Amino acid sequence: MKRKVLRTGLLILAISFLSTALLASGPWQVVGPDGGDARSLAYDAHNPDHILLGTSTGQMFSSDDAGRTWSRLARLGGDDYVLDHISIDHQDPKRIYVSAWSVSSQQIGEIFRTRDGGRTWDALPAMHGKSIRAMAMYKADSRILVAGALDGVYRTKNGGDTWERLSPANSSEIKNIESIAVDPKDPNTVYAGTWHLAWKTTDGGATWQHINKGMIDDSDVFSVIVDHDNPSVVFASACSGIYKSETSGNLFSKIQGIPFSARRTRVLKQDPTNENIVYAGTTEGLWKTTDLGKVWKHVSTSEVVVNDVLIDPRDSNRVLLATDRSGVMASADGAATWTPSNKGYAHRYVSAILADSKDVNTLYVSVVNDREYGGVFYSHDAGQHWLQKATGLGGKDVFALKQAVNGTLIAGTNHGIYSLERNGSTWRPMNVVVVEHTAVERTSKVARKGSRKAVTHTTYEKSQLDARVNDLEIGSSRWLAATSSGVFSSTDQGKMWKGGQVLGQKDFVSVRASGSMVLAATRSSVLVSNDSGATWKQGGLPTYVVSIRSAAIASDSQFMVASREGAFRSADGGVTWEQAGNGLPSKDITSVSFDATHKRLLATSDATGVVFESRDGGRSWQRGPDSGFPLRRVSVIGGRFVGATPFDGVVVQPENESISAAANVGGME
Repeated sequence: MKRKVLRTGLLILAISFLSTALLASGPWQVVGPDGGDARSLAYDAHNPDHILLGTSTGQMFSSDDAGRTWSRLARLGGDDYVLDHISIDHQDPKRIYVSAWSVSSQQIGEIFRTRDGGRTWDALPAMHGKSIRAMAMYKADSRILVAGALDGVYRTKNGGDTWERLSPANSSEIKNIESIAVDPKDPNTVYAGTWHLAWKTTDGGATWQHINKGMIDDSDVFSVIVDHDNPSVVFASACSGIYKSETSGNLFSKIQGIPFSARRTRVLKQDPTNENIVYAGTTEGLWKTTDLGKVWKHVSTSEVVVNDVLIDPRDSNRVLLATDRSGVMASADGAATWTPSNKGYAHRYVSAILADSKDVNTLYVSVVNDREYGGVFYSHDAGQHWLQKATGLGGKDVFALKQAVNGTLIAGTNHGIYSLERNGSTWRPMNVVVVEHTAVERTSKVARKGSRKAVTHTTYEKSQLDARVNDLEIGSSRWLAATSSGVFSSTDQGKMWKGGQVLGQKDFVSVRASGSMVLAATRSSVLVSNDSGATWKQGGLPTYVVSIRSAAIASDSQFMVASREGAFRSADGGVTWEQAGNGLPSKDITSVSFDATHKRLLATSDATGVVFESRDGGRSWQRGPDSGFPLRRVSVIGGRFVGATPFDGVVVQPENESISAAANVGGME
């Protein structure tokens, strides 16, 4: 894969479930946190306030106020579809085209079309199954579109009804198309950037010219644009830098002034009303030229990864960026300053949801894959406004989030454990691991009966826990951590930890405790302790289970694990296990948890939005409400289900929808 696709994230969310903002009935609501990954942008030429946004998970968003607020429009294809290019017909804005390709099966994709502004969509049959990496609409006739796929270049002259191949079939060179541009004055002149340099045709594909003069030979061409006033001027961005040609691509020269570190330029965009202004969106920020490429200026921070650029055709000072991790960023002063513009746009990978133990109006969420834009978030007003709480985490992913009795937040990250005091502002590491070494020494003194006296020496060795912490269990007297280096425990609120490998195993994904009973799971096995971790025994889980996600304890003898291979239960304290069917999906179970308030087990799956529940230790299951979103886990907070999704942030059950249990105010994680 030539473009880096970041999928969505770890969060911490605070929601007031008593607020009127969440009292509306209807489908489950997405409440944020706002932001995340954004992939592509396009505006309606008839109404530039109408903007469409594409994601890397098949979701389309729409804005009617120039990108200030967003709403969901449609989901196209699978959850792994990257919507890289959007073309809105400049003659009929209700006709929209979106190109897509699959992350998991990179050889496939689609072109989607709507004729009614996005209410209904069709995949165009002639392009079905093709991995579409580029698409461009001819400026003078919107019925003409050119698409670049992994197997070549295609063109339609009738708005997508039929397509013709422009590149030679089974070409060894004109393939793996990454970028497409059409001469604004000649639809037969097409530029195609590939994973190895660029090509050009001036006769509608009858012949092709390798336009590589002046380019470094190993260049992967990400973006090509043609000057809308002077088609002789062509820009191309590649992994080796940005190139400019004043001879329609016959000869390129490398642009100077953009540092080597920012050379991966994902997108080039020219101002639609001022041909001298060109933007270069790179993996290390946005660059701008106001003299058609002679001088470039860095106009954002280096942390911004730019996927697309949109310039308002009515006002060149207004610019929008689609970025990794920070969502949509907006400038009203020609890229001098930037602010987030994500109201209503949530594209986060949520790992944990936590309600504050003292304030039902405050929730926290943790996210992954968002680096400095992620970590932990909180809200005091039902998710209407979000604030990041990540100082001290250093951009680390947060996989687990719990709260101690005194209100301190505890976060398990990809590099150790961190704590944040109630109302604190900075996370602090708590990763001291203590290993005891005991030695017995025989003294030279002889006792009365002829034996030598034995003296025991105990030494302590300290180290730092730098492992990935996948799960936490925070009790009043003992804390447990499931990590990639083993299971660790602390009896002094995390000041010191002891532990490591258990029965020769170290990569643990989940740990649960009830009294002296401890259940710990790796990806393919379960281990049980009846004495608070002093001794362990291996559970008899089926050997075909290789992808455990979480574990739960319903009682001293009733255990559950969730895995890709399904859910499994034990009724004898972990000695024997059987698959838990009877109402549950047979595979792709993402979580199982015990709701102590309502004395039931809950389970979720990423194949459905349904919440499943069991009141008999997992023997039988009933279908609860359907969230409409794939779920990673679910909590009961304020009497309603709150779900963590892989890429839609946090979703909340409507107030008037039953959770098939008494709606007691309270929470669980």
